Amino acid sequence: MTEILVIILLAMLLWFIADSLKARELAHVAARKACEDANVQFLDDTVSQTRVRLTRDHEGRVVLERWFGFEFSPLGDDRQQGMVRLKSNRVQEVNLNRLWLVQ
Repeated sequence: MTEILVIILLAMLLWFIADSLKARELAHVAARKACEDANVQFLDDTVSQTRVRLTRDHEGRVVLERWFGFEFSPLGDDRQQGMVRLKSNRVQEVNLNRLWLVQ
């Protein structure tokens, strides 16, 4: 009985890791596209997961919601924070906080 429980826990851990890698790649693509569309530099070519939680989707199913942060620069001499939010490995929101954009 203990062996089965260990196998189930390992399988769940492997699924979580694989799902997290897929979500990170989706967030990376979304962040890069948002930066290209806004004509800003996507700095460090990376995103980092900042938050994960259980939530419900539009059909009432329990899914994982993940937030990823990234940095961008409108002018190349400063760093600003951006955010990508995924729910069940679907991009829900990409936010570029462009409060300090100087023309």
